[in-house]
Amino acid sequence: MSLEYKGFSEIKGSLVSIENVKEVSFDEVVEITLPDGEIRIGRVVEILNDKAIIQVFAGTDNFSLENTYSTFKGKPLEFAVSKELLGRIFNGMGKPIDNLGSINYKKSLDINGYPINPMSRKYPVDYINTGISAIDGLTTLIRGQKLPIFSGSGMNHNKLAVQIVNQAKIAEKNNQEFGIIFAAMGIKNDVSDYFIKSFKHSGVINNVVMFLNLSNDPIIERIITPRIALTAAEYLAFEEDMHILVILTDMTAYAEAVREFSSSKGEIPGRKGYPGYLYSDLASIYERAGMIKGKTGSITQIPILTMPNDDITHPIPDLTGYITEGQIVLERTLDKKGIYPPISILPSLSRIMKDGIGKGFTREDHPDLANQLFASYSKVMEVIALASVIGEDELSDSDKLYMKFGNLFEQNFISQKENENRSIEQTLEIGWKIISILPKEDLDRIDYNIIEKYYKKEV
Repeated sequence: MSLEYKGFSEIKGSLVSIENVKEVSFDEVVEITLPDGEIRIGRVVEILNDKAIIQVFAGTDNFSLENTYSTFKGKPLEFAVSKELLGRIFNGMGKPIDNLGSINYKKSLDINGYPINPMSRKYPVDYINTGISAIDGLTTLIRGQKLPIFSGSGMNHNKLAVQIVNQAKIAEKNNQEFGIIFAAMGIKNDVSDYFIKSFKHSGVINNVVMFLNLSNDPIIERIITPRIALTAAEYLAFEEDMHILVILTDMTAYAEAVREFSSSKGEIPGRKGYPGYLYSDLASIYERAGMIKGKTGSITQIPILTMPNDDITHPIPDLTGYITEGQIVLERTLDKKGIYPPISILPSLSRIMKDGIGKGFTREDHPDLANQLFASYSKVMEVIALASVIGEDELSDSDKLYMKFGNLFEQNFISQKENENRSIEQTLEIGWKIISILPKEDLDRIDYNIIEKYYKKEV
């Protein structure tokens, strides 16, 4: 039975308080009716004895302490799902905004998801081809993995996100359905238009479900957006047997919304003002990726976040790195050189790529070639540091050869056009062509038989 309460005891920002409540649950949905008949949705975020504190998603403008009615619905916030979600565009609260009419929903699911038994998780092994050499070759994305992208403000992470959506596909023999959930938080209207136009122009929009929370939307709604997006992903993956890639951008905007919400509740702040539970809060989102034994589908996550002041030790990227299985780091120095995508190879890694590449997955030479490219490019950084001290003219012939390798590696392997979709074979061939300017005796990370088979002797 739903109970209705009149008025509030307190209004503070996006929070309202109701006293003398009975049989109210944490995270319960509340329907609030304003004097003019407008209805807003909230949820219970704290219970103190007989006092309930409610978070209002659309803000508390025009609220009255006396003439407002609140109805507790007896259930958590849910999102209605069906396969018809594909090709549709929603706002951050899951309401359609594409003027394509209503959707025939099959069921409604709790947006907080359901815990996955760790014993039921299946280890990820199959790779996802993004068509981007720096990712496919050196930080390979594995189906069921969570692999974030760390960017700096003003860099090309939006362009990279669009390219991944346009090009990503599962490298697998059987023809299983593949879909993408794209959730954007705190973006400007022009960026929203850019995403929509890009997906429509490339023709992938029919396989994409978009959730767009704009910068002028109530900031509290950003806390809901990724959870609604992941609820859609879980339905499509585990009930419709699809392989789903979830892209969440920008998780920094999400974390700032969490910080503002925590501050409004009067909680004691932690590092840089973020709440002490930011780790577990982010984990509740990231850990919804994966594969389940007995289920055909999978959820792969690429969270994108901007590092404040390009600081990778900032709490948001720092905590994200602890939870996820690697990271892809965008470097401002490469961006200034005009290299796209400006992926910084040395701090980037995919912790589980070793189990999804090589013979039977990509190609037998992939693991060794990736290790050698990392090692040789690391040597390039040492030579650059030395050249800054003694000058390039004083470098040895070997060091000058590594400088040449470094330039070719950045210009031909890392850099590619935003609509250039490279196969894994093309990526590996480019890698061999570049690494072959180095003498065979320097390739100490590659098996001798593989060198003999793939080394480009004509270079």
